[in-house]
This record gives sequence, C-alpha cells and structure tokens, in this order.
Amino acid sequence: MCLKRKFLLIEGKPMAIEKQILVVLLLVLVPFGFVLAQSDATDIRSDINSVQKKIEQANKKKAALEQNLSQINQSISTTLVAINQTQKTISLTTDTIKRKELEVQLLDQQLDLKTDILGELMRDIYFTQQSPVTGVLLSNENLSAVSGEGDNLTTLQEKMQRMIADIQNLQNQRVTEKSQLEDIKDEHLAVLSDTIDQKQSLVVDQQQTAQDVQVQAATIADLQKKLAKLQSDLSSLLGMVVSTDDVKQAAKIASKATGVRAAFILGELTQESGLGRFTGGCLYKNTRVKPADKTAFKQIMDELGYDVNKKKISCSPGYGYGGAMGIAQFMPTTWLGYKSKIASMTGHNPPDPWSVTDGVVGMAIKLAKAGATSKSGEKNAAKIYYCGGPGSPYWNTKCEAYAKNVLSLAAGYENN
Repeated sequence: MCLKRKFLLIEGKPMAIEKQILVVLLLVLVPFGFVLAQSDATDIRSDINSVQKKIEQANKKKAALEQNLSQINQSISTTLVAINQTQKTISLTTDTIKRKELEVQLLDQQLDLKTDILGELMRDIYFTQQSPVTGVLLSNENLSAVSGEGDNLTTLQEKMQRMIADIQNLQNQRVTEKSQLEDIKDEHLAVLSDTIDQKQSLVVDQQQTAQDVQVQAATIADLQKKLAKLQSDLSSLLGMVVSTDDVKQAAKIASKATGVRAAFILGELTQESGLGRFTGGCLYKNTRVKPADKTAFKQIMDELGYDVNKKKISCSPGYGYGGAMGIAQFMPTTWLGYKSKIASMTGHNPPDPWSVTDGVVGMAIKLAKAGATSKSGEKNAAKIYYCGGPGSPYWNTKCEAYAKNVLSLAAGYENN
C-alpha cells in the first residue's frame, strides 16, 4: 500500500508539506515573537519601576542631607555671630583693663605728690616743735600765733594722711577691678576658643554633608540616565518616540490654559507614559478592550483617518482591559467626553490623542476638573485620574501609591 502525501488547503488549493511546515512555523512564531516583545516590555517596565523607586529614595536622602546642610549653615552663622560678640566683649574688656591701669598710674602719681607734700608738712611741724620759746618770742610778738600755727600744721597733716589713705583705698579698688576684669577676659578667651573649635567642627560637617549631597546628586543623575536608557529601550520596542522638549512645551501651554501646575502635569505624564516614551505596545486586534471602548476607538480612528489595525494602544494587563491611547493614556470613551473641550483649547478639530499638544491639554483638563488647579487638590486628582473615583477597591492602596509617586515626580520637576 502506497503512502499518500498529505496536503493542506490554502485558499482552496493544496500546499506541499514543506510549505505547510513553513506556514505552521509562521503561525506559531509570529504570535510567539509578539509574546516575547510583550515579555521584554514587561521586564523593562519592571526595571523602570525599580529605577524610579531608587530615584525617589535618592531624592529623599538628598533632601534630608540638604536640610541637614541648611541647619549646619545656620549653626555656623549663629556661631560666627557668637564669635564676633565674644571678640567685641574681649576688646571692650581689654580697653577697660587698660583704662584701669591708667587710673592706677594716675593714682600712683597723686599718691607720690601727696606723700611729698605730707613730708614737707612733717618737716615744718618738726622744725616748729624744735624752736626755742625765747627764739619764737623774739621772732613772734604773739605767742598764741605760734601755738596756732602748730595746730594748723597738725590739722593739715591729719587731712593729708586721710587723703593719702583714700588714694590708697581707691588704688587698691582699681587694682582689684583690674584683676577681676582680667579674670573675665580669660573666661571670654576660653569661650572664644571653644566657639572657634565648634565652628571648625561645623565647617568639617558642612564640607562632608555638601560632599554627601553631591554624591547623591551624582547618584540621581546616573539613575536618571539609566532610566532614560530603559525608557528609550521601551520606546524602541513599542515604536513610540516623543520629543521631551515638545512635551514640556505642551505642559506649559496646558498649564496656562487650565491653571494646573506644569510640574504636576509632567509628573502625571511621566507616571502614565514616561513623557510619551511608552504609550502602548498592542494593536486593537491583539488586546482585550471593553465593547464600549471598541466602538469609541473605531469612531476616533475614522474621524482621524487612521487604520484601526495599525495604531498602537495599551495592552490589557492580566486582570483588566487595555485600550489607552497616546501620551495621556486616555481610554476611547473618556476621550470622546473631553474631545470638544480639547478642540476648543488647541484648535484641533477633531483632536488627536496621539498628538502631544492634544493629549497633554486633555490630561490637564481632566486633572483640573478633578481639583488639580490648587496644589492641595493634586493628590486627589491624581487618584481620580488613575482609578476613576473613591468607589475603586484600590482607592486607599494602589491609587494612593500612584498619587504619591506622581507628586514625587512633580516635586522633582519643580526643583529642576
């Protein structure tokens, strides 16, 4: 019995077994290649999330170091003020000591003068007391006058002695005051020495902390380069390339039109699509999309003249639906709800979710509606953008973490 060659029917025609094998391989490998691409994209996204967390941690550490550096700088300023005040006090004390020394010198001179005068008086008294009475009588007709002169000299002697005693007391007082001032000066010098040592220690801390800040800044820069490379790899894999400058310009336009901070818009865009670097890697026919979004997606494609089978959208995760479009990752039904407002602001009618300007303005309008026109309302607006509203089962978990990450990214843009 002869073996019969088997055939497959392709478009009603038989195909040789070799070609059949090739077709089977293509049917198997093409979807397999698609799955590999999605797997690679998932891995890259995981790496991106890891790097973003490291950047967030590095930013927190850098902020803490900068706060510490600010406190050190304030302490140095306070210490410098204390050093200046102590130096002024020492200078004033030194001047006062010099003045006391001068006063002691003047008192010494007064004491010498008074002592000389007292010596003269003592000699006069001595000679007066040694004069013979007959001689005094011959030279002085009035005996009482002679007696009175002696009494006057004695009284003057007593006054001079009291004066000398007062000068000596005053001199001793000045010497004591000078000694006390010198002790005070020594204390101030000791305080000054300690304060200068403290300042030097603070300067060392300042230099070390400044170096730590620079290290963290370098770490952040390296991580951002790594993040940019990962995002570029993902962009290449998903086929989406957007100019960062165009995104920033669009954020400024959207901020001016809606009152939402540009930095917050950029934070939201980074969280949603990496500033447009990864907007989706699936085609309409390859991912799970809600029926209403399918209808809306076809309507948007028809209005814009796009091929529904060529425009890439977000892939569906294992637990939900895909279909998000463009840089702002709008779902088709949501986009239709904002379409007229976007058109009125950008002048593009119909607006294009894959247009940077239209997408960013659409995001800003949606965020403004959710309360992001004030800084206090940004967190809630980010949660609404991601989860829809408080009715989400993930409102206090995934939605909360998402919003915190958006605010962290926004803070980074604000600082830069």
